[in-house]
Amino acid sequence: MSGECGLTLVVMGVCGVGKTSVARALADRMSGLYVEADEFHPPENIEAMRRGVPLNDAMRGPWLRGIAREVRQQHEADSDKDIVVACSALKQSYRDILRSDLPNAKFVFLTAPRDVIAERMTARTNHFMPLTLLDSQLADLEPPTTAEDHIALDASLSQGRIVDDVLAKLNRATHDGGPCLTEIQQEET
Repeated sequence: MSGECGLTLVVMGVCGVGKTSVARALADRMSGLYVEADEFHPPENIEAMRRGVPLNDAMRGPWLRGIAREVRQQHEADSDKDIVVACSALKQSYRDILRSDLPNAKFVFLTAPRDVIAERMTARTNHFMPLTLLDSQLADLEPPTTAEDHIALDASLSQGRIVDDVLAKLNRATHDGGPCLTEIQQEET
């Protein structure tokens, strides 16, 4: 996927949809860098989530700006390198914060039925996000609109299928929009 400029791809959605595994697989297939947004939460955010307290906009603002700063610095260090970020980016205002520093960011929106997500969350270990926060994340979720650069995919598909679908859509956008992927077709699936 490298070309004249690197791509920033943000894999987004509520907890438990598979953002981390999909983002890592995409970064690997794209020979890009992977950035885990959870690593930018201050300790008080992580402790709040461990206790089952949903984060509010004020708690998320500095976290989102920290993610954007890291990605921008990585691009400054190697402008050709693609960067894939796993980040919930639940609200349009959160995506706007990311886009303000990363204007060419593209979003991959993973979604699945609540019961599928809950089952995944119950099965995972060593994660600070409890199942009790799923409903608050679903309540906060503002799916990307047709005005936002995004690819929407069903997270209940296999990881391989999701990655293949994203790369196929990005390749189509590359051919249609030039080497910097200036325009991704906004598609809903």
